[in-house]
Amino acid sequence: MGTSFVILAAGRGTRLGGAVPKPLTVLEDGRTILQQQLANLTDAFGRAALAKTFVVVGHRASMIRSSLPEAVHTVLNSDYFVTNTSKSLARALEVVPKEDGVVWLNGDVVFDAEILKRAQRLIDSEQSFAVVDSQSTGEEEVKYRLNGEGFIEEISKTVSSPQGEAVGINYVSVRDRPIFLRALQGVAPEDYFEAAMERSSLSGVGWRSLSVGNSYAVEVDFPEDLLRANEVQSQS
Repeated sequence: MGTSFVILAAGRGTRLGGAVPKPLTVLEDGRTILQQQLANLTDAFGRAALAKTFVVVGHRASMIRSSLPEAVHTVLNSDYFVTNTSKSLARALEVVPKEDGVVWLNGDVVFDAEILKRAQRLIDSEQSFAVVDSQSTGEEEVKYRLNGEGFIEEISKTVSSPQGEAVGINYVSVRDRPIFLRALQGVAPEDYFEAAMERSSLSGVGWRSLSVGNSYAVEVDFPEDLLRANEVQSQS
């Protein structure tokens, strides 16, 4: 068993209003969001991680493909304009080596590589998880709530009494992958992958929460998010 990596970069990202796909948004340090993510993967897992990385493309796919290192794979979601992240992730899991657990990232999250390094203990123990920030519960963000045993019970934008935000960095173990993939295939085309996380939890998948702790993770949806991402990155 090993670990593969998926970056979801098929969406249009219209709320940010940039001239390029959101993952190609340039940060103040000169890198794009996608370049920062790939650098974090290699920092945490070594250069070999690039050859096990699958980027799901759709909107302006050729532009994103041309920006990627040669070792990185791409998966096309040709229905990106009528589907959401659940279907993009399903298409990736259908082609990622079946013997691997999978770390997946939203293509718009700017984050500290230390999060992935701390996640290694859960990956090594084959524990599926979602990275969360218990200090933040933004109105537009995906929120979560834990059950009495410490596993994620609810995860969506409409959780009542949320305990924080899910930041868009997750892992599914090789044991849990078949159940999760069926859930991704079964939810509505317009659903986010979090709907499948909830559904799969009813079928026995236990999603642990992994706190960002003192690290940073910012999903860039709006211009103010980009300002915050640049600010926290410059301070780290």
